[in-house]
Amino acid sequence: MLKDVLNRVEGQLSQELPFVIYRKPNAQEVHAILQKDAELHHVRDFSEKGFVFAPFNVESPTILLPLHEQLKADFVKEKLPKGLSVNEQKEAAEEKAHHVQIVRQGILEIGKGTFDKVVLSRKLEVDCIKSPLAIFQRLLNTYDRAFCYLWYHPKVGMWLGATPEILLRTSNNSLTTMSLAGTKAFMEGEQPVWGQKELEEQRMVTEYINKALQDKVTGIRQSEVESSKAGNLWHLRTKITAVFQNNLSSIIRALHPTPAVCGMPLLPAKNFIGEFEQYDREYYTGFLGELNFKQEVSRVRSQRNQENKSYKTIKTATELFVNLRCMKFINAKATVFVGGGITKDSDPLKEWQETVAKSNTILQVITD
Repeated sequence: MLKDVLNRVEGQLSQELPFVIYRKPNAQEVHAILQKDAELHHVRDFSEKGFVFAPFNVESPTILLPLHEQLKADFVKEKLPKGLSVNEQKEAAEEKAHHVQIVRQGILEIGKGTFDKVVLSRKLEVDCIKSPLAIFQRLLNTYDRAFCYLWYHPKVGMWLGATPEILLRTSNNSLTTMSLAGTKAFMEGEQPVWGQKELEEQRMVTEYINKALQDKVTGIRQSEVESSKAGNLWHLRTKITAVFQNNLSSIIRALHPTPAVCGMPLLPAKNFIGEFEQYDREYYTGFLGELNFKQEVSRVRSQRNQENKSYKTIKTATELFVNLRCMKFINAKATVFVGGGITKDSDPLKEWQETVAKSNTILQVITD
């Protein structure tokens, strides 16, 4: 039962031992991985097996939780009271001018040809008296289509989030990734109407991913652009599929960070972020998920003159998600991270409003 899994996770936390508990998008099962000691493990070449947690800065190490103990249980959605909106006016008054100014500076640099796109973010700190596990359960109830997680290591900290964006998904040698860009608020009964700014941003991200994968995979195919709902927001999404051969590390390093979280060209956008954001993103806009898990797949074998018999095959699967819509816990405080893509068509005030809408995705689960 889920209650038993949550109790085990709570016991792990009381002993200050690493763990992650999570549910994949559109899934019912909740998974937990418990580490038996407090050692800090790192990924060497992505041939390892375990749960990975990677920072935005590619020069910093990716953390690996070994599969010392794995638990799972079905989640049953409950009817919970709807979370109230958090009063962000004090924080907004202090942050708005700075964020609008760096967006304007980003647009100016785009006009100069420094880069075509840059993703600019901010953080805000709020009081949080609810327990992390209680907030995690509210995430499960609220965001069916997102990857919901609670991650902890005593030497790193505690993070929680509900992210809609896949970095990549593999099954043996098949690979799927996506470009996700553009944001609009969800309005009941209405479909989003996308403007030139959002469509251009989506096109740029899709082209960048195709180019990054070009010499590392074969058989690249992409879907039509579609509108994808995540919580109270709409995004534009394009799925990209391909075939790869034992070079997962080079593919991950080519994809991360994507233009959806950094910008393009990558280096000048990243340099601008480092100079103007004035804070360390840490694991926000990094990635996390299952690395090289072994999965059993049931199949039905049909042969003449005998009954159909089922048999199982083993596949190696990786599912990594971009760490968006997330927060970091320190004592009774939660630091929430939000951002947005800036192009030549961006409006600084609208970009600020977009970060407010995105922050509500997480903030509404903190308070009752």
